[in-house]
Amino acid sequence: MNNLNNLQNNPKENFSAGKQAEKIALRLIARAEQSSAGLARKLEMRGCEPSSVKEAIARLTEQGLINDGRFARLWLQSRLRLSRTPKRLLAGLYARGIPRDIAQTALDEVLDENTEFAMLLRFAKKHAKKAPEQLKYMLKSEGFSGQAINSYFIALT
Repeated sequence: MNNLNNLQNNPKENFSAGKQAEKIALRLIARAEQSSAGLARKLEMRGCEPSSVKEAIARLTEQGLINDGRFARLWLQSRLRLSRTPKRLLAGLYARGIPRDIAQTALDEVLDENTEFAMLLRFAKKHAKKAPEQLKYMLKSEGFSGQAINSYFIALT
């Protein structure tokens, strides 16, 4: 595969390099859902040329085999019980190359009221010694919705 770097001059070999990148990508996709950015990074680490990677990602996206929205939703669902806050969930998606608009849409789809409230309760329990105003500020800065925060403080009274 190291010879992928030497295929730039021959169109037939370039086609072959593109197919090779796609073949590697398909093996990775078969193992686990992939984001386009994560898959591109893995292909380049395996010696694929950036142009071949770009072409392979475009073809696989067009075929529906790569979908950043689907990746984001699945990734979020697998981490809802582990994560402490919505802000940290979004940060995890950003770190995986998911664009902000796709990440926020996926979070809005996955994080229902009950799940968010349960997450908020876990976070609030860890910070129980904070003054109510300080806790409210922390909850807001960690990405909890105003509705969840208000519900929490109403439940306390």
